[in-house]
Amino acid sequence: MSSDVYTLPEGLPVPQDDGAADHLPGLELPDLVLPSSQGDVNVRDFDVVYVYPRSGRPGVPLLPGWDETPGARGCTPQSCAFRDAYGDLGVPVAGLSAQTLDDQIEFAERNHMPYPVIADPALRLRDALALPTFEIAGHTLYKRLAWISRDGRIERVFYPVFPPDRNAADVVAWLRANRH
Repeated sequence: MSSDVYTLPEGLPVPQDDGAADHLPGLELPDLVLPSSQGDVNVRDFDVVYVYPRSGRPGVPLLPGWDETPGARGCTPQSCAFRDAYGDLGVPVAGLSAQTLDDQIEFAERNHMPYPVIADPALRLRDALALPTFEIAGHTLYKRLAWISRDGRIERVFYPVFPPDRNAADVVAWLRANRH
């Protein structure tokens, strides 16, 4: 498959709902400060958080088995869709993955992200909320999902997310239909 991180190749395997996010609606977000591309941030401060496995870098090979792993491919298209929809969201938004802060800063700068891209390599948010993860090539990574919260409590969860480049539009549509 293509190594272009900005496009989704055809024929990607579709992730199935394994129930790993069923417990999230209604949960209170932890008071958890993590480093981001814009400095330290508290996950409670965002009404929309989208969580992704790992963004790619042009010219850097994908992890072995990446395209064959359901839900792995598409982090950059998902993030760029949220960037492009940022003005339509109307609420504080952040992206989050298990990548290092250096990786998140590089990604945010290269893609002109107007919101924080959070680094959680220690998987602290996974531990706090029992977020779903998967193993690949020696890495433990988040499964792709997004949530909308209000007053620090998760109101709506999108999981599994496929195709990833539609996630931002789905979030915008939900916000328009459910918040006045």
